[in-house]
Amino acid sequence: MKICRFDDNRLGVVEGDNVRDVTDALSVLPAYTYPLPRHDPMIANLPAVIAAINASQGGAVKPLSEVTLLSPVANPGKFVAAPVNYQAHLDEVIADEETFARAHVRKIQETGLFLKATSSMSGAGAPIEIHHPDRRTDHEIELALVIGKTCRDVAPEDALSVIAGYTIGLDITIRGPEERSLRKSLDTYSVLGPWLLTADEFGDPSGRDFVLTVNGEERQKANTSDLIMDVPALIAFASSYYTLYPGDVIYTGNPEGVGPIAPGDKISATINGIGQMVVDVIAQ
Repeated sequence: MKICRFDDNRLGVVEGDNVRDVTDALSVLPAYTYPLPRHDPMIANLPAVIAAINASQGGAVKPLSEVTLLSPVANPGKFVAAPVNYQAHLDEVIADEETFARAHVRKIQETGLFLKATSSMSGAGAPIEIHHPDRRTDHEIELALVIGKTCRDVAPEDALSVIAGYTIGLDITIRGPEERSLRKSLDTYSVLGPWLLTADEFGDPSGRDFVLTVNGEERQKANTSDLIMDVPALIAFASSYYTLYPGDVIYTGNPEGVGPIAPGDKISATINGIGQMVVDVIAQ
């Protein structure tokens, strides 16, 4: 099932080129009082929400072209990101000393993971706003997975069972010597979309082709089979350090072909099985 959030925090199911409003299904969510939970309530109760969707006819149907798509996850507890997780990108980083700081030229097993601020989250229907225009800002396309249950110390063989679904991630980055979490956490620099494809429908995340273009020019093209640390290994690695909660998002890594973006650009990101999202780039 393709589940999206759109317009004024409406919940929808994507069916072809249309979206069916199923916001009433959110009535199955439990009520919370302060202190609020650390997780995303919809993702935590996704099976019940899907059952409510299937039991109803839903509301109005609109063309996707007429709605504004929000991030499919409203309240992620954290963004966990994998640096330099494709060998060709590592080779690219090593070769370009002007763009990539030497402190960051290490394999993922040595570097570990990093966190991005959830305040940087944006959806497919909103533009990327370029901050600090005097510095180079790059695009990065990644398969992003959404955790579906609270878990810790997950074994690789059990890892796929804790995933609620998958989406496309854009990890927008200012180049420079500072820590990754600073350069990647600016407002609108963590794009998720266009929707959440449930794990049962997506299936095996390995062997997935994906491509990113800027103004029609192909910049990045790769396959998830090229990951240095694959999806199960990433979940096992992350959960050995952090408790993972429903709605937490793991960015699985960026392939070779990173390049600069500027106001006026249009980014198209496609992952086989999920779909495509197109995002504009504007000045802050």
